[in-house]
Amino acid sequence: MTDPRAWAEAVLLPGFAGTTAPDWLRRRLGEGLGGVILFGRNVVDDEQVAALTSALRAERDDVVVGIDEEGGDVTRLDVNTGSFVPGPLALGAADDPELTTAVAAALGERLAACGVTVNLAPCADLTLAAEDPIIGVRAFGSDPAKASPHVAAFVTGLQKYGVAACAKHFPGHGAATEDSHVSLPVLPRTVDELREIELVPFAAAISAGVRSIMSGHLVVRAWGDEPATLNRVALTEVLRGELGFDGAVITDALEMGAVSGSYGRHDGLGSAAVRALAAGADALCIGGAAFEADTLDAITSAIVAAVSDGTLSAERLADAAARTAALGTSPTPAEPQPVDYALGLSAARAALRIQGSPRLAGAPLVVDVSTDPTIAAGPMPWGLGPHLTDLVPGTRALTASPADAASVRSEARDFASVVVVTREAHRHPAVLAFLAELSDVDYIRVETGVPGPSSTGPRIDTFSGSYVSLRAAAEYLA
Repeated sequence: MTDPRAWAEAVLLPGFAGTTAPDWLRRRLGEGLGGVILFGRNVVDDEQVAALTSALRAERDDVVVGIDEEGGDVTRLDVNTGSFVPGPLALGAADDPELTTAVAAALGERLAACGVTVNLAPCADLTLAAEDPIIGVRAFGSDPAKASPHVAAFVTGLQKYGVAACAKHFPGHGAATEDSHVSLPVLPRTVDELREIELVPFAAAISAGVRSIMSGHLVVRAWGDEPATLNRVALTEVLRGELGFDGAVITDALEMGAVSGSYGRHDGLGSAAVRALAAGADALCIGGAAFEADTLDAITSAIVAAVSDGTLSAERLADAAARTAALGTSPTPAEPQPVDYALGLSAARAALRIQGSPRLAGAPLVVDVSTDPTIAAGPMPWGLGPHLTDLVPGTRALTASPADAASVRSEARDFASVVVVTREAHRHPAVLAFLAELSDVDYIRVETGVPGPSSTGPRIDTFSGSYVSLRAAAEYLA
């Protein structure tokens, strides 16, 4: 391949709408489009995903098929039920790297059977800021020395079945207090602080042989004013030079607010694509939205024009195309199997943190307190109520907004036990107010996010909103 236009197409990883690939996308894949990113909107079940990826690969056998399957809160395969494995923070709480390897291997085996070639996981970020709006339970912890073995273990397990891992979001999102989906965060870090804290898990992932790393839309002032995705110091001098990474660099989605807010929504994506490639990125993720062919045309044209006018070297583009293509290697073939929850449930049980004596005195009222989900996780329709309803006859389950405290207090009078389920209550003033209004109710609290400060009364921390984490909490109570 020597045509800059073909190289430009080869680095693009768009998303699309629907559970079957549109004709224009299949045609472009056959002509050399790099691949696709799958989201929950593309998933019915494992068999459907396997059929979809098979159809994509029928157009070209080295198509890159990516997905965000972190386990825990961020799941695409189990978007309707909750993940079959606990999330990273729960695995960090269990603190058994061999268990983390086993969980990641189970995830890798399932993704391989579905025809996925690269999983945009694990998060090598750290959970560092209490007000962090986007990482939270997606990280393995806050201590780089303790989290790093789990990052490495996850990479090792996931790649066992040929699915490439992708450590993200370089150089680390955990200290940011803004969501890069919406705005451009600035990391309050010096270069030395980054080396001692954020970069440690990424170095562990590289030592474990991670095949790809995702750049974050994060500004480090010592590296300049551009986010890492568009920053040559970050990607070429630090990631490749200092840390020695030689795999593929995948950008976080270019249409996210941190980039599109600065460089425009449509034509600006072409400019952002050129800047990212010039900085050292390889595969360009534009998958958060379901793009159409004309958007890809505009981005491709911008890249070709940049090669023509010397803004982007042909060599850099060819190198990016080759690194992207390497992620299209078909995983170890396997047939889709029924999901086995046993391993994930075992890991979820090991992660539980128990405070006081959270035991039921009878059939409970279970209140799942609703809050807006993160953009990364999306809507999470599952909760603890269905599990206790299944395990304890007479359970009454409801989903309440933080404004429903009065009605919950009234209903609680009819139950010997009350269970209130929260998700990072410390980040939501309305939820804290809800809990305060229940101060005269004897309830058990189940916290499914980052635990936050200790509280009085019986409590279970699950560190994850996965199916198995909620099940483990319900079993403990029952």
